[in-house]
Amino acid sequence: MKIILSSKRHHYLAKFSIFLVTLALIAGMVGCGPFLLQYNLSISSTAGGNVTTPGEGTFTYVKGTVVSLVAEGEEGYQFVKWTGDVGTIADVNAATTNIKMNYNYSITANFGINSTPMVAAGGGHTVGLKDDGTVVAVGLNGDGQCDVGNWTDITQVAAGDYHTVGLKDDGTVVSVGANEDGQCDVGNWTDIIQVAAGGGYTMGGHTVGLRDDGTVVTVGTNEDGQCDVGNWTDIIQVAAGGYHTVGLKDDGTVVAVGWNNYGQCDVGGWTNTTQVAADWGHTVGLKSDDTAVAVGNNGSGQCNVGNWTDIVQVTAGYAHTVGLKSDSTLVTVGNNSDGQCDVDGWTGIVQVTAGYAHTVGLKADGTVVAVGWNGDGQCDVGGWMLD
Repeated sequence: MKIILSSKRHHYLAKFSIFLVTLALIAGMVGCGPFLLQYNLSISSTAGGNVTTPGEGTFTYVKGTVVSLVAEGEEGYQFVKWTGDVGTIADVNAATTNIKMNYNYSITANFGINSTPMVAAGGGHTVGLKDDGTVVAVGLNGDGQCDVGNWTDITQVAAGDYHTVGLKDDGTVVSVGANEDGQCDVGNWTDIIQVAAGGGYTMGGHTVGLRDDGTVVTVGTNEDGQCDVGNWTDIIQVAAGGYHTVGLKDDGTVVAVGWNNYGQCDVGGWTNTTQVAADWGHTVGLKSDDTAVAVGNNGSGQCNVGNWTDIVQVTAGYAHTVGLKSDSTLVTVGNNSDGQCDVDGWTGIVQVTAGYAHTVGLKADGTVVAVGWNGDGQCDVGGWMLD
């Protein structure tokens, strides 16, 4: 028998069904809470590191959630900053911070080369390498030798009399300044692990690059044979003087080419050498027993280093020589007409460099000090913080 519901009965059942559905929806809303909007957080990183917390990829969070962010650099790299949708990140410059989820966000952790801070002194300018791979410079800039503001990913700097050289983390080289003799023509160099810059009386000069296979390349003036390094092998460090080039070999011996009027290239008998430095007319070597040797022009006593002990680094200026001792103090000999040797009160020094007539020291806290001739502002480094 077929049962036919009355229209009134049918209407009642329909209303009851709507009531049950509405009740179910209300129950669901009560169970989940009235403000549970969800947003996506997409996280990525550049080369050199990664985001360890919460990870990388896309994550979903309830509106208002505060998410912890932790970015870690790989060896040789450091965190730089967060970019992207960073409006609710607590500190975009901090590797450990947080973000509040108020919308869909996409962020990136950026990493850069972790350079070891250092200073280099040229004829009339001073260059500083910061730990983020950028470079600063003050002093004489008539040829653009201080135009390093756009350099990035630099791992080492060198300063000639009128040009500046930077080694990049990919083994290539950049240079600015006087290019009268092609000393800045380093654009095609590759596989370089160390650079040195020489100078002279005029705008001339030369640049030296040590390759990772122990060979050496040079560009620039070669009027005294200072670029004749094509047959050098097993080199582990190079230095460039005014008109000569010096190479330290892996067996502790030393080779040199170029102008030798003062005997600045007479290093053939040196052994157990661990570092070399050179300037206009003299060459200095650090020995494995932490003593120093020097040859060349000694008109101002710049080679009188025979009684030095506990030395960990040497550097040579035009007519003065500086040694960094193991206790982070300095010793100097040579011309002091501009106060370039007035370093007796310096402490906490981790690296030193000598220019034409000024001396620059990098302190352990990343600050920089300088004494000597300041006619072009090459000693105005008081505000530098390289760490």
